[in-house]
Formats: sequence, C-alpha cells, structure tokens
Amino acid sequence: MLQQKTLKTKTYCYHCGDDLPQNLYFYDDKQFCCLGCKGVYQILSDHNLDSYYAYNDIPGQSQKVQSKHFEYLDEPEIAAKLVDYKDEKITTITLYIPAIHCSSCLWLLENLHKINSGVAQSRIDFLKKQVAITFKNEQTSLRSVVETLVSVGYEPLISSQDVVKKQQADFSERSLVAKIAVAGFCFGNVMLLSFPEYFGLSDLEQQFKSFFGWLNLAFAIPVVFYCGKDYFSSAYQNLKKGVLNLDFPLALGIAVMFIRSLVEIISNSGAGFVDTLCGLVFFLLIGKWMQQHTYHHLSFERDYRSYFPVAVTLINDGKEKPVPLNELSIGNRMLIRSNEIIPADAILLKGEAEIDFSFVTGESLPVKKTLGEVVYAGGRQLLGAIELEVVKPVSQSYLTRLWNNEAFFADKNRIKTFSDTASKYFSIFLLLIAIGSAAFWMLYDGNITKAIAAFTAVLIIACPCALALSTPFTLAAVLSIFDKNKFYLKSTAVVEELARIDTFVFDKTGTITNPEAAGFKFEGNITEEEKQLLSDLARNSGHPLSRELVKLLNISKVHPVDEYVEKIGRGISGRINGNEVKLGSSAFIGLPLINSPMNSSVHVMINNQYLGYFTFQQQWREGFKDLTFKLSKQADLHLLSGDQDHDKQILIPFFPRAQQMQFAQTPQNKLDYIRNLQNSGKKVLMFGDGLNDAGALRQSNLGVAVTDNINNFSPDCDAILDGAAFHKIPQFIQQAKDAVKVIHISFVISLIYNTLGLYFAVQGLLSPLIAAILMPISTVTIILFTSIAARLYARKNKLL
Repeated sequence: MLQQKTLKTKTYCYHCGDDLPQNLYFYDDKQFCCLGCKGVYQILSDHNLDSYYAYNDIPGQSQKVQSKHFEYLDEPEIAAKLVDYKDEKITTITLYIPAIHCSSCLWLLENLHKINSGVAQSRIDFLKKQVAITFKNEQTSLRSVVETLVSVGYEPLISSQDVVKKQQADFSERSLVAKIAVAGFCFGNVMLLSFPEYFGLSDLEQQFKSFFGWLNLAFAIPVVFYCGKDYFSSAYQNLKKGVLNLDFPLALGIAVMFIRSLVEIISNSGAGFVDTLCGLVFFLLIGKWMQQHTYHHLSFERDYRSYFPVAVTLINDGKEKPVPLNELSIGNRMLIRSNEIIPADAILLKGEAEIDFSFVTGESLPVKKTLGEVVYAGGRQLLGAIELEVVKPVSQSYLTRLWNNEAFFADKNRIKTFSDTASKYFSIFLLLIAIGSAAFWMLYDGNITKAIAAFTAVLIIACPCALALSTPFTLAAVLSIFDKNKFYLKSTAVVEELARIDTFVFDKTGTITNPEAAGFKFEGNITEEEKQLLSDLARNSGHPLSRELVKLLNISKVHPVDEYVEKIGRGISGRINGNEVKLGSSAFIGLPLINSPMNSSVHVMINNQYLGYFTFQQQWREGFKDLTFKLSKQADLHLLSGDQDHDKQILIPFFPRAQQMQFAQTPQNKLDYIRNLQNSGKKVLMFGDGLNDAGALRQSNLGVAVTDNINNFSPDCDAILDGAAFHKIPQFIQQAKDAVKVIHISFVISLIYNTLGLYFAVQGLLSPLIAAILMPISTVTIILFTSIAARLYARKNKLL
C-alpha cells in the first residue's frame, strides 16, 4: 500500500508546491494556497484518489488562475471538429494536456472514470502529453469531460488540429534541445574543472579541490534532476509492472554516480564521478534527439506526406482518379468501395453505407449511415461503393494510431526485440556482479569502503549506454533505408522479427501477379447494356481484378447498385435497375464445375442466365522468379490462392513441392494453414492483399500487405510494401538480418568496453579518469559503428 506523502515544510501548498500566502486554506490538516488547489484535493479525496500524492511530491498544478468557460463545447458544430469518433453511444476524443509531467499525472488521468462515471476509458501518451478519452454520451458530454479535467488541474489545450500538433512538436523539440543544452553546458564545465585531477596538478588540485568539487556537484544537479528525469520515470513505470528495461540500469547508474559523487565531495574524500555522469546523460540525450528526428522524418506520423502507398479515388467532373492521401482536401468528393477504409471524416452523398467501426471502437456491430450524415475516419464500408465529401483533413497520425491500436493484437504474440531480452538479463547480471563484488570485499578483508566503491563502480562502468543506443540508431537507419525503397514497417521491432522468418507464404492474385498487366478476354456473348451492368457492379469492389475489369470496360456512366454483396475470395453480386447481376467463381454463381481454359476466369450471370466468363492471363510481378530462387535457399516457400489450380503447372518452377501450393482457399483456410505452420515451429511471413487476407495477415508472425496504389490499408498487417518494390524482398530480408548483426556486434563492442571497465571496478580501482575516458569512447564508437555499418550493408544489398 502506498503511503501518502507530506511535505516536510509548512510553507508550501500541499497540492502545487507554491509559496503559501498569509490567508491560508485548510482541509484535512493540509495547507493550500488557494481555493482551487483545495478543491482539487477535495475532489481526489472524495473519490479515494489520494494516492495521486503518493507517486510524487507536489504533483499538482496551481489553480490560482481560473480556467475559461467551456460552454462553446456544447455547440455541435464545434464539437464535431474536435472529436475523433462519435455514434449514438460513445464519443472518442484526443486532447493535448501540457500539464502532464510525472507518474502521478499518468495515474490520475488513467483513473478519470472514478471521477466522472461517464468516462469509459482514458489512455495516456506521456511523451506526446496526449490523453485519448472515450465517454458515454448518455452519461456525460464533451464539455463535462473537459471541465472534469480542468477541475483536477489538467486543462487541455483546445485549438485547431494543426496548431495543436505544431505546439506539441515544438514543445517536445524545445524540451529535448533544452535538456541537451543544459547537459552539454554542464558536461563541458565539469570536464574543464576536472583538468587538475586528470593531469595530476597536485598543488592546484589541493588548493581548489573542495571548491571545484562543489562546483561540479552544482552542475550535476540539473543534469540528474532535469536532463535525466525521463530515465527515472521510465524505469519506475516499468518496475511497477515487474519489467527491467534498459532504462533501469541507466537510471540506477545515474543515481549511484550522483549519490557516490555527493558523498565523496561532501566528505572531501574524492572528486566523484560527475564528469562521467554529465557525459553519459549528454550522449544519451543526443542519441534520443537523433532518434526522434529520424522518426519524425520517416515514422508513420508524417501528416503532410504519404507515409505508405495508400491512395483514395477522387471523383472530379464524373472522372475517377486515385490520389495519395496527403493530397486529399476538404470539399473533395471521394469514392469508397466495398471493404475500403474511409481515410477522413466525410459526409455521405451517395450510396448505401453500412460501416464497420471496429478499428475505431473495438465494436464489431456495423453502423448504418443515411445520406447527409457524417462518417468518421477509420470506418470500413461493408456494402457497395459510396461517395462522400471530405469535411476534415486527413490525419495520418490518427490512422497510425488505429494501425497500432493494441486491441488488434490481443491474439497475436508481442514481438520481442533483442534489446528487450538483453536488457532483462543485462540488468540482472549487472546487479549480481555489483552485489558479488561488494560481498567479496566485505568478506575478504572486511573493507566496507572498498566494498561500497566496488559496488558503485560496477554500476557506473557497466551502465549499458552503448546497448541503449545501438538498437534505436541501427533500426532508425534501417527504417530510413526501407522507407526510401517503398517498404513501410509499423514499428522498429518488425525489423528484428523479419530477420527471424524461416517460412514465406504468398497469396497469388494481386500479390505475386501484377493486376495492371492482366490480359482480359471474354468468352461468350454479351451486349453493351450487359457490359454497363457489369461495370456498375465491379465498380463497387476493391479487388484488383474488379478494378482492372472496370478499366477494360471503360464505361463512364454509373448506375447505383442495390443489395450489394461481396464474398471475399469468391465473388460479388447486386441488383441494378431490377437486374440481378453476379460476378465470380463458378461455385459462387451457382453453376456446377464447368470446363474453362487453363487460366483464371471470372464467370458472369445476369438474371439467372449464364453469359460466359472473362479469362485473364496473369503476369508475374517483376523479379518474381529471381525472388523465389533467392528466398528458397534460406526458407520454405508456400502459395495460398483463392483461385482454382489452373496455374499450378506454371507455378511449379517457383514452388517445386506441389504440397506447398494450395488452391481454392477461403480466408479461413489460409488462416488455418498458417496456424498449422506455426504449430510446427515455423516463423511465418505472409504476403497478401491487405483486405482479402486480413485474417491470415493477423495470424502470421509478420503480415505484409502488397499494394498498387489502392486503398487496402488494414490494421491487421505489420508492414506495407509498394508493388513496385516487390522484387526487392530478398534485399529487405538480408538488410534486416544485417541490422540484427550490427546490433549484436555493437553489443559485443559494448561488452568489451564493460569487461575492461569491470576489470578495474570489481577490484575497487576504478577512478574518475578511467570512467570518464571509457564511457564516452564506448558511446561514440557505437554511434559511429551503427550508423556507418547500417548504410554500408544497405549499399551491399543495393538499397542505397
């Protein structure tokens, strides 16, 4: 049970820490500077949330400045511009709260439902100072939620989306740069003040030793408590969950260095390790800055670039044209086909909309929308094609948040990275060595001073800063390289998982084949009116062959489709001007198996009359033969196709073992096949269509959606590959393996440095000079090695 903290002095406000005025406010024997702070304490106390004060001293924000009123949030027009999603039951909104600064903030905001019962859940992004709140419309309102936040001292910054994002980015950038500046300034001055000790200037050292020591300590205080506080916060949060992450030994090393330096300087028994401490924090912050800048450029939150090859179809003067998401603007009219994601908030103009918002809310029950109603971004259209007008700019960061929503991975094992595993054992190993060294010297000669020196020295020299930097620097470089080659990963952890894959599974149509190069030919008799009906029906489907069929028919006139149904992997049907139209496999349209050419075919039935079939001679993507040849040397290859086995003989050179080619596979068949491979110990990567293979992509260890500038974005995939880069798959795999190799080598380099340092540390012989030289050299070496090695490997793999 956490014990409630009380301030040692009675001159500060219990809630915010401000100086107390002459006219005090009292409650529960606590002193407050104003009625606002007293009110916040009362609210927390009344809801049994006093533990807010147990995580940090004076965690609250001053309430002296009265917040503005929020009546304007009751206006539907204003609220509509702020919310991420809204239906009859719930509303979701993301708010930027500048006051988020410590673990108490996280704890309180995650328990917001205890203060306002209408809040269903609240998720906090500490680094971005954002809280995503879902609330129940019947029990509360947007205004009430915001006022609840204000009442406990966390007033959100409500502005236009772009302004808020810019303020967030600027604040984060300024904060980190300020910490680097402070750490660099202190590090430089501490090194300067340590020269007498480094060069043995004994007379000068004795004369100014105490003075320089106190100056160094003064420089260390802001480095530890300002520049290094994020490491302590991270270590503490993970420790509460029973996890020893890399920040734990870093925080422990920083703490021990500071405490030991403090003791030595106060007791005048040594110069401490202030130089090493400041240098360590300085280099770690530089690494974080470089990582953030790299991620800002190439991550999945680039709001003004197309961060993966997803396009949306615009309708302009009756003509349809695919454009990247970043070119979509307010007022544009867009076409959304069956199973496509709606990329931006829009008004329904035409068509029958039944939207699956499970990506947004987690609820799988479809929601029907009427003409003129707003449809929120992230929903997936389940019926036929609809036309919408954009009313809110595309938020790539919002789509990214959907892609990374933990709800989509409840059944998928989390990807464990090398650094996660290494940090766990590194931290345990480090503590054992430190404790063992201390125990040895205490038992060997009873020298407590030497035992303490050895214990702290081990923690100082073995602080895994090189390991902490090697993974983000290497993977950031790899993401940048992949990005330039049109291969987009959900997270850096995917790189390490990619290197472990030993089985590749390919879908056929639209994955290993190029849909734009398919040669269509119709066998049978069909009139112009019937072609019109087929074009109208196929226009509703996002399947690659449907899109190519629409191009082939080249009919600009469009009729609405009623009762549209799409059976993934089988076919589509609908009613157009009273005519029942079906397109798909022979089984889908209700015919017995018929003789058809030895290539793929799409059968046509109108008003229960069989008219014939389209055949298409599929062409393999560029480099497919070389790709399978290279991959087969290092892994098993499998093919899963929903088509009949007409192309089986043609594909035997690519997949020599016939049992590894499965045809007429339903989405469930594909999922089961991959699960069976995994049960036999295989690490499976699935290449498929982001829509039609969603289940298989989710089940596989890694799912990669292959796209050709179409809207098949799906949260079920771990990466998206532009079809133009399909032939580079072996190079991507090799680059991932090389990246892991770089991380391992950098870890070995780090261990060599640490072993050298431990040689001195366990003997209690570690001096500030050795530590000051060893630690920065280790860090700089890792930075240079990882950055250069990743790019050299990329050149070797012909990715640069």
